[in-house]
Amino acid sequence: MPDFQTILATLSNGIFTITLNRPEVYNAFNEQLTTDLIDAFKEAAKNDEIRVVVLTGAGKAFCSGQDLKDAPTGGGARSLRDSLERRYNPLIRAIRKLPKPVIAAVNGVAAGAGASLALACDYRIMSENAKLIEVFVRIGLVPDSGSSWFLVKNCGVAKAFELAATGDDIPASKALEYSLTNQVVPANELESETLKIATAFATGPTKAYGYIKRMIDRAASMSLDEALDYEVFMQEAAGRTKDYTNAVEAFREKKKAAFTGN
Repeated sequence: MPDFQTILATLSNGIFTITLNRPEVYNAFNEQLTTDLIDAFKEAAKNDEIRVVVLTGAGKAFCSGQDLKDAPTGGGARSLRDSLERRYNPLIRAIRKLPKPVIAAVNGVAAGAGASLALACDYRIMSENAKLIEVFVRIGLVPDSGSSWFLVKNCGVAKAFELAATGDDIPASKALEYSLTNQVVPANELESETLKIATAFATGPTKAYGYIKRMIDRAASMSLDEALDYEVFMQEAAGRTKDYTNAVEAFREKKKAAFTGN
């Protein structure tokens, strides 16, 4: 396991829990935090013991976005282009390309790039006290780190423009209404409910989950015919997994399938 400075990382029963650990600044991103997260997702990609990732925040917040007080490397003015191309975009791509489910347990505010981080995950469960904020416009900026794509994909063009252009708070109840989260739970149940979901994924057909991620991400830009052809390709791949073979055998024997992730 790599050495991390700004996150806590634990692995138990196939569940890799990554906790952003800068609670004194509401887990705002600095250079080290993005570096640690990218390294953590590299570990998740190569470690076969990891079958699902849970991403959450320490303290009161999930992630409040970029730490505006964080000094850029080498001094001088911060280059927004550099920050996006070198730090944020690789992180978002690492989450989307990871062939395993990623769950965001949104325990508090997720603002700016912190909202993008949550939206990049495959499954979001929010505390009833949590909220998303596309805060960029409040300081004269535009959504980044994938937010424009995730907003349109999840809630449509009109609502995406509204949320991005107003920068209004999106409470958990509204996030559920807008299809920006899968589930909202009482704050004191967030950890236990997240564990239930993570355990289900950790004991499921891991390769199939990875294939589903690829299919869902591509579907929006495909015609029906292209999607049908891609389903053939991915179903062939899924049909070659040991989990499929074992599950069919278990079905014939009237047993419950035990998925190994292979």
